[in-house]
Amino acid sequence: MKSENEMELTGTQSVSESESEPKAEIRHKKTADTSHSEKNQPKKHKKKKISQKERRQRSARVYGVLIMLTFVFVISISLAVGIIEVGKDMLGINGSQRLVLFNIPEGATTAEIAQDLYEDGIIRIPKAFIYFSKLSKDDVNFVAGNHEISASMAYETLIAELSKSMADDDSQAVVDVMFPEGITLYDAAMKLQENNVCEASKFLYYFNAGNLGYEFEDHLPATNSTLKFYRMEGYCFPDTYTFYEESEPDDVCRKIYMNFNLKIKDEYYDRMEELGISLDEVITLASIIQKEAAHDGDMPMISSVFWNRLNSPEYSKLQSDVTTLYVENVIKPNIELDNQAIYDAYDTYICNGLPAGAVCNPGIAAIEAVLYPAESDYYYFYANVDTGETFFARTLEEHNANIEMVERIRQGLPAEEAPAEGEGGAN
Repeated sequence: MKSENEMELTGTQSVSESESEPKAEIRHKKTADTSHSEKNQPKKHKKKKISQKERRQRSARVYGVLIMLTFVFVISISLAVGIIEVGKDMLGINGSQRLVLFNIPEGATTAEIAQDLYEDGIIRIPKAFIYFSKLSKDDVNFVAGNHEISASMAYETLIAELSKSMADDDSQAVVDVMFPEGITLYDAAMKLQENNVCEASKFLYYFNAGNLGYEFEDHLPATNSTLKFYRMEGYCFPDTYTFYEESEPDDVCRKIYMNFNLKIKDEYYDRMEELGISLDEVITLASIIQKEAAHDGDMPMISSVFWNRLNSPEYSKLQSDVTTLYVENVIKPNIELDNQAIYDAYDTYICNGLPAGAVCNPGIAAIEAVLYPAESDYYYFYANVDTGETFFARTLEEHNANIEMVERIRQGLPAEEAPAEGEGGAN
């Protein structure tokens, strides 16, 4: 028999065992439940493989979008740039202030005028000018004839200038000033002052300063010679000019520069290159020929005499009286400080070759005579100032004989003998 204590112990154990059994079941159940929950979880899907065709389609769509965006961007930029360019053209922004002489032919249409303006570099967008003219209803008011305009003018100003002539402007009186061939720059300045166009001293200052942006200026020496009296003597082209009274000197200078620029054609520059002579040298020699010749017909032959001397080592000096007269009549009376070096640089009886600068303002005939001289073997000429006849000679003996003959004729005496071929030489 078990003792009471043993029974109690056994009972306790039994109870413990019986109590412990459900726990095991519970653990087992949890395990089973866990397995069940895992089974009930959604299955993970495997990634679907993208075919090469689909990749190409997606890439094509991306490229298409990029191309479309680029196209839109380019169009937007182009429109913006176009609008800016039209605005700049309409306002004359960055346009040259150089005055040009623009001619509207009789019966010219707005489209023809716009095209001419474009070709002359006044405007950059003819269609914009046409549209603006028609929009403002000014396209029917253009006046045929010459107009002074510049690329710096806004469309509004440009149209206003093309719709009037100088005679239409009642706010300022206009005056015609004629510069004859052979006039000196000093005398031209005095004419302007006498006609109330501008002060002579201010004109001389602005005219000799130059740098007004005209093409012919690009062909002038880069540095100014200290031996030149008037830097731009020779470039005041002989012509009849219409000016406003009491004009600004630089406006007067621009008009004269513009005229000279128009007169010197491209073929002249090509010929200068052929001859190996600069524009300044052409104008200098032309000014001497202008003063020496009694009439235009003698100019090519007189030119040949000077060219022969310039190309011959035996004749280092041109020996032209007109250069000596320029020193005495123009330089010395107007120079601030006595300068023998300048006097000598202009006097062709002292200096070798061409003088330091022009001695007057020559016309086209004298300029062309320099570029296209006659062919001769003459080295001398002498003119009868009474008859306008010029005599040429090859040698000093022939030249002296011509001088004697001309002087006898001028005194009313019979000429002992006619000159040998041709007529005269450098004085």
